[in-house]
Amino acid sequence: MKRSRKVLSWMAGVLLALIAVLLIVIATFDWNRMRPFISDKVSQAIGRPFAINGDLTVAWQRDRSGGWFASLLPWPQFTANKVSIGNPAWAAQPQFAQLDALRFRLSPLALLVHRIDVPSLQLVHPTVDLERDKSSRATWTFVLPQGQTPSAWTLNLGTIGFDRGFITLDDAVSRVKLKVTVEPLQEAIPYDQIVVQQSADAREQAGKTAGAAAKKTMAGRDAGKDREDQVGHASAATAYQFGWHAEGSYQGSPFKGHGKTGAMLALQKTTEPFPVQADVHIGDSHVALVGTLTDPMQLGALDVRLWFSGSSMAKLYPITGITLPDTPPYATEGHLKAELHRHGSRFNYQDFRGRVGGSDLAGNLLFVTGGARPKLSGDLHSNLLQFADLAPLIGADSNAEKQQRGDGTLQPVDKLLPVEPFRTERWQAMDADVNFTGARIVHGEALPIDSLSTHLVMSNGALYLDPLRFGLAGGSVSSNLTLDGSQAPMHGLLKLNARHLKLKQLFPTFAPMRTSFGEINGDVALDARGNSVAALLGSANGELKLLMNDGAISKNLLETAGLNVGNIVIGKLFGDKTVKINCAASDMAASNGLFDMRLFVFDTDDAVINVDGTIDFASEKLDLDVQPHTKGFRVFSLRSPLYVKGTLKNPNVGVQKGPLLIRGAGAIALGAVAAPVALLALIAPSHDNDTDNTCRTVLQQLRSSGKMMPSAKRNAAPRKK
Repeated sequence: MKRSRKVLSWMAGVLLALIAVLLIVIATFDWNRMRPFISDKVSQAIGRPFAINGDLTVAWQRDRSGGWFASLLPWPQFTANKVSIGNPAWAAQPQFAQLDALRFRLSPLALLVHRIDVPSLQLVHPTVDLERDKSSRATWTFVLPQGQTPSAWTLNLGTIGFDRGFITLDDAVSRVKLKVTVEPLQEAIPYDQIVVQQSADAREQAGKTAGAAAKKTMAGRDAGKDREDQVGHASAATAYQFGWHAEGSYQGSPFKGHGKTGAMLALQKTTEPFPVQADVHIGDSHVALVGTLTDPMQLGALDVRLWFSGSSMAKLYPITGITLPDTPPYATEGHLKAELHRHGSRFNYQDFRGRVGGSDLAGNLLFVTGGARPKLSGDLHSNLLQFADLAPLIGADSNAEKQQRGDGTLQPVDKLLPVEPFRTERWQAMDADVNFTGARIVHGEALPIDSLSTHLVMSNGALYLDPLRFGLAGGSVSSNLTLDGSQAPMHGLLKLNARHLKLKQLFPTFAPMRTSFGEINGDVALDARGNSVAALLGSANGELKLLMNDGAISKNLLETAGLNVGNIVIGKLFGDKTVKINCAASDMAASNGLFDMRLFVFDTDDAVINVDGTIDFASEKLDLDVQPHTKGFRVFSLRSPLYVKGTLKNPNVGVQKGPLLIRGAGAIALGAVAAPVALLALIAPSHDNDTDNTCRTVLQQLRSSGKMMPSAKRNAAPRKK
C-alpha cells in the first residue's frame, strides 16, 4: 500500500510538473514564431493574402462568465498587430483591409471537440476598401479553395467590436462611391434619446421638403401611439457608442449622411439588438431611420422607424428598387420591419402616414423579393386628396413642377395634352397589388369629387386599374383602365361609365344650377397605343357618348371649369348671360385619334345648337362648325354660324362668312339617324324622378324628325393635316 501510494504520488507529481512546464512554455513562448504559419494557413483558407506584420502576443485570463469548472481554466486572448488582408489581383487597391490590431479570446475546452469558440473579436482602427467592377466581381466575395475535404473543425463567433475606422466603397454596378468614417462618441447616448432626436430631425426635414402640413401630420402621432410603436424593443441598457459620417455619390446623385451605431455586433445571440441610426440625403431625397438590427448572421430582423421625403416618390426607385409614380413633394413616417435573407427578403412598412403635395396618405405596404420579380402589396388611404396632386401621374403638372421633381420632358408651349412618357421600363422591374381609397377629393375650391377607390395590379409590365371608381356629384363614375407597358408602343384600354352626376352638386357655386334636377350620364370606350397621354389619345379608336338634361350654361361657368373652347363659343353665341339647357347630347366616334362628331347638340329654350366636325388629338387641331337654329319666331335671331379652328391650346373661333346650311325655323343638322337612337340607352332613371328626363323627349323628336340629314363634314373621311 505504501509503495502504491508512492507510485501514485510520483505520477501526480510528474503530471503536475508537466502541466507546470507546459504552462511556463506557453506563457514564455514567443508567439511571433507562429506568424508565418498562421499567415500561410489563413491565406489558404480565405484564398487571399493574409499577413500579421506586427507582434503576435497572448494574454491569459479566466472566464468568470461561465460555470465554476470553466472559470478554473485560463483563456488565451490573442492580439495580432498590423494585420492586412489583400485584394484580388483585378482590384484597383492592393489591400482589402488593414487593422492596427486584431484581438480575440479563445475557449480552450472547445478545442477538445474540434470547435473554435471565439466569444468576442475586436477590430482596432480598421481600414476597409470595398470594390465591385462592372462585371460584378466584388472584393468582399471570398472565393474559397475548392476540392478540399470538409474540415472537422467548426467556428463559432460571438460578437464583433470595433473602434475608429475608415471604409471606402466603389461599386460600378450600383454606381455608388462612398467614403465612410467611424469614430467613437465622447460618451454613450441612450437609445431612447436618439429615437426622440431622430424623430424631431426627420419631421423638421419633412416640413422643409413638403411643407408645414407634412410636419404637422407626422407630429400628430399621439404619445401613446409613439410608445406602442417603440421600435426595436431595445433594452434600457442599449446605447449608441459610435458615430459615422459618409460622403460620395449614389446613382450619380450626391450622397451625404451621418448616423450612430452600437459598439458590439452580436453574431450568435439572435435576440440581442444592435442599435442603428442613419440620416442621409441622396440628391434631394431624404431617408432617415432609427431602430435595431438583430441576427446579422442570417441577415434578418431589421426593426426601425423610417422616414422618407423628397421632391417626387419616383426618385426612390434607384434607392429602394420599388417602382413609384411621379408625385409632388412628399414626406412619410412609418415602422419598417424587415426580414433580410439571401434568397428573398420581406420589408413591411407598417402604419405609415404622411403628405403628398396637399394630400394626406397613410396605410401599410409589403415588399417581397426572391420571386421572378419583387412584389409590392398593401392598402393605402387618403382622407383628403387634392386633385392637382394627381397631375404628375400623367405628366400634367407645370414645367416648373416637372423641373422640381427632376423630369427632363418639358411640355411644349403649344400642346395641351401631356407628352411626358410613362416610365414603362420600371413597370417590368416588379409586380404590385395595392388597394387605394380616397375618402374625399378636392378640385380647386368649387368641384368636390366625393371619393375615389381603385385596385391597382401590376404584372409583367402591365398596369391594371380595375376597378377605378369615383363618387362624383351624387353619382358615380365606374371604369377600368389597362396600360400594357410590356408592348412597344404601350397598349391602352379604357372603359368608363358615368351615371347620375347631379348638376347642382357638380357646380355648387353656380347659382342657376342650384335648383336644377338635371343629370349627366356618359359612356367611353377607347383602345389606343402610345407611351404618353398625348400619344394614347392621338391613336385612340372607340367612341364617347354623353347626355346632360335640365341644366344651365354660361361663358363664366365654362371658363371656371377650364373648358377653353367652350367658353369662347358660348360667349360668342350668348354673350355673358346664363342659358338654360334642356338637353345636351354628344356622340363621338374615334379613329386613330380623329374624333368625329356624329352628334353634338344643345337644346335651349330659344334655339338648338348643333356642332359638327372633327377634333384631331394627334395634332390637337380643331375643325368644327357651330350651327345655331332659332326656335320659332324671334325678332332678333341668333348670330351667324361659327367655325372653330386652331388647336386645343390656342383655339380660333370666328363667324362663318356664309352659312353652310340653309337656316330655317326648326331646321337642324342632326347627323346619322343612329346617333340619337344610341344615346337613348344613356337615359338612366333619375334617383329623384324616374320619368322626368328632358333628353328623352329631345332625342325622340330628333329621331322622328324628317329634317335629319348626314353632315357634309362627316363625308370627308381623310384626316386634315
